Amino acid sequence: MHELLTPDQMSKADALTIKGGIPGIDLMQKAGEILFAAIEKHFPEAQRILIVAGTGNNGGDGFVLANLLLNKDCKVSVSIIGDQSKISGDAKLAFDHMSNDAELLSDPDFDEYDLIVDAIFGAGLTRDIEGHYAEFIETINASATPVLAVDLPSGVNGKSGVISGCAVQADVTATFFRYKPGHFLYPGRQLCGEVFLGQIGITEDVLTEIAPSTYLNAPALWQDQYPFLTETGHKYNRGHALAISGGLDKSGAARLMAKAALRIGAGLVTIACPSETMAAHAAHSDAIMLTQMDCAQDLECILGDNRINAISVGPGLDPNHSTRDLVKLILKSKRSVVLDAGALTAFSLKPDELFNVIKTRSAPTILTPHDGEFARLFPDLASENDKLAKTISAAQRADATILLKGPDSVIANANGNAAISNNAPPWLATAGSGDVLCGMICGLLAQGMAEFEAACAGVWFHGEAGKVAGPGLISSDLEQALHKVIQDIYEKGFD
Repeated sequence: MHELLTPDQMSKADALTIKGGIPGIDLMQKAGEILFAAIEKHFPEAQRILIVAGTGNNGGDGFVLANLLLNKDCKVSVSIIGDQSKISGDAKLAFDHMSNDAELLSDPDFDEYDLIVDAIFGAGLTRDIEGHYAEFIETINASATPVLAVDLPSGVNGKSGVISGCAVQADVTATFFRYKPGHFLYPGRQLCGEVFLGQIGITEDVLTEIAPSTYLNAPALWQDQYPFLTETGHKYNRGHALAISGGLDKSGAARLMAKAALRIGAGLVTIACPSETMAAHAAHSDAIMLTQMDCAQDLECILGDNRINAISVGPGLDPNHSTRDLVKLILKSKRSVVLDAGALTAFSLKPDELFNVIKTRSAPTILTPHDGEFARLFPDLASENDKLAKTISAAQRADATILLKGPDSVIANANGNAAISNNAPPWLATAGSGDVLCGMICGLLAQGMAEFEAACAGVWFHGEAGKVAGPGLISSDLEQALHKVIQDIYEKGFD
């Protein structure tokens, strides 16, 4: 799996490895080799290279790199930022071993070089960068010279992706053993450029003791639960999804949900809709069944069909007391439920009323807010910059799986497990796109996927469908694009 390690967890991985008998300087040497490989891959023509080094282990990686580059007959300059007397430990060993051919400069001209290596701060920086350090970083960013960052661009928090005052804009970032959350969370993700991952000799068994609970949202995380078709399967053992429709003016949202649920594999899909919308749905929904729902009693009759096992509700619904009552009635059933849009905003003044009902449930519950909807349900968390931490906190408060949507969507459950997605193209940000996602997740729940895995898989499929549809897509394009994504998986498997 693609575990993501916080800076503290990465430090623990280093410590466990050193305790196991591998000297820290050996890890540093290997890190320098990874940096060298990144330069050979991404900047093969670079001959004049400036390494801007801090006094910690990031600087030590830079000192090792200097020797490797000199052996390749590059011209190497090193500029140490900070008090050189504070260099200690393995970094001091690397500094003392650095060749005299490396030119030490205190005030380099950044535009004279083919490449700048940012080895100033590590991933665990928690204080704001200011003073001389900030001036140095601003000068790096103002130059036209490309930048390779060591581990993370200096100034980017490895746990949250938050910028600590200011940060280096890198073209490539080389990191070690495992990615960090900050590589994939904005704004840090935008500053990393392409991320190059290398192995430095830390063995996989350290993960057992570290027990990471955050992952990159990739198929390895959930593909063992993906509901592949079987030769003896049929529509009645692939679940029955129910999409709740709003009024005529917003009825398209339910069709987007329903078609996505059907396309992703649900055996049967029904739209429950007001009588005024029946004709509109019937005209556009060849493979979708319809059932009339004008009141709570109608819904109770619909829920009497035990074949219905997953419900998507919210898109196209007005955020009012009627929607609140509808949602509470649905949540009191034993079906898997995905709540979005109006189903969330209806509780903006009474979020605890929603959470209290969810806490009585044993069936899966997934909430899929965007930032605005999240702020209405969790106003005290909304201002937090750490998207990962606030999504986990929200999931624990609601006792549900939370999908906080965005270009760096975060999925978290009440147990503290989380995943960060990185495959959403920018053109997914269009009206109705979230309705399609809601339907995809509902369709996966109907087929028996667990809630956290279904949410992660739905987000991944949504991103891949967006890539296939391409720029200029509208939300109705996604269902057909999803067809192509699924075909490719059956032909080639998950990458």
